[in-house]
Amino acid sequence: MLSVIIVTDGLEQPAVATLAALVPGAAAGVIREVLLVDRSGSDTIARVADIAGCGYIAFEGSRAAALAAGAASARSSWLLFVPAGAVLDTGWIDETTQFVQSVSTSGRPRAGIFRYARSPYAVTSWRERLRWVARMLGLPSADQGLLISREHYDRLGGYAPDARRAESKLLRRLGRSSRTLLRSRIVVA
Repeated sequence: MLSVIIVTDGLEQPAVATLAALVPGAAAGVIREVLLVDRSGSDTIARVADIAGCGYIAFEGSRAAALAAGAASARSSWLLFVPAGAVLDTGWIDETTQFVQSVSTSGRPRAGIFRYARSPYAVTSWRERLRWVARMLGLPSADQGLLISREHYDRLGGYAPDARRAESKLLRRLGRSSRTLLRSRIVVA
């Protein structure tokens, strides 16, 4: 049902934290595959993928190009883009299943983003404060993850591999009317 794409930069701990939060979804049959797209060139994430039973793609290039490569390799009709280190709330499985079913039956293309929750251990910087203001204004962030059907993703043109801030641009192309803020939270470190 769902392919999860996680772009990593060679750091084991954030990737493992995100994978651990996805285990219940795999056990429930919601997740068909998980793809770790590593931009670091080291073998650390390859070992993590091997141990966790995930797909692995070694990739050199921008984050947007890595996301596009992960989407191109995914086999499911629904894509879930999650940043490495992000942990989904426990209720995400039921909500994701309901969202996919409602969008499939309605015939109206929509994408879901999760509610942002900052980790209590994260360092607060001026950039983080600026993101907080943007979230209060209702502007989504790439840190919030993205749940989208492959068909809708392809129709929008996906992540432009050579564009700056491709994640934000895709969220803007979705528009407010095509985007749903899910109740489940995503905790970002």
